[in-house]
Amino acid sequence: MSTTGQSRAVTPSDIKDMKGGTPIVSLTAYTTPMAQLMDAHCDFVLVGDSVGMVLHGLPSTLQVTLDMMILHGQAVRRGLDRALMVVDMPFGSYEASPQVAFAAAARLMAETGAGAVKLEGGVHMAETIAFLVERGIPVMAHVGLTPQAIHTLGGYKVQGRGDAAPMLMADAQAVSDAGAFAVVLEKVPTGLATKITEALPIPTIGIGASAHCDGQVLVVDDMLGLFTAFKPKFVKRYADLGSQAEAAVEAYAQEVRTRSFPAEEHGFAD
Repeated sequence: MSTTGQSRAVTPSDIKDMKGGTPIVSLTAYTTPMAQLMDAHCDFVLVGDSVGMVLHGLPSTLQVTLDMMILHGQAVRRGLDRALMVVDMPFGSYEASPQVAFAAAARLMAETGAGAVKLEGGVHMAETIAFLVERGIPVMAHVGLTPQAIHTLGGYKVQGRGDAAPMLMADAQAVSDAGAFAVVLEKVPTGLATKITEALPIPTIGIGASAHCDGQVLVVDDMLGLFTAFKPKFVKRYADLGSQAEAAVEAYAQEVRTRSFPAEEHGFAD
């Protein structure tokens, strides 16, 4: 099932039902125009807390607030007709207790029109995931490299190699058992990602976790070449819009300084 040619909005249940079928397509979005561009092509659109680094120039996702996620979620919602909108729960909004998480998730859902929320963590977040799901909030989980825990993990490193593989498998199984409708696997070795995908009854969404996952997600500014501060190994750039935009700005500046823009055709008669 894909959103292409589909007239109704995609639901979390639809995404769950895509397990083992045509790969699920997703990108991040933070603005209305970008959401409009991807609505016909993506099964779900993720309003990621990566917005902090991509649009706000923050050094990590840790400084992103609930208000920021709501603002960008509202913008993305205006650009979607069919794709499911999933909104990241930012650092500090859900870890304290299931009750704290529910209050934050309920606000995200109510104020953005999101169809689901996403939160990071495995075994230790299973109770919270179950608490949210039992109260009507669909949850997409996220295990492996969890950017909100980079200080604990020691940086943006591949997760689940060697002796760490069983724990990551346990994390994935725990969030599935807790009721998550899908799980993002970030920076997970190919073999382990394949085993997790085969073991779980819910879809796995890979980002640096191989083509063996049930779907893929990328940060849209990475794949379009708009964010150039660094390029993760798992990113393929499908365009180089950043350099094109810079060239356009340079050309505009030169034409303004030489008074070749605006030209006569850009003005209005008396």
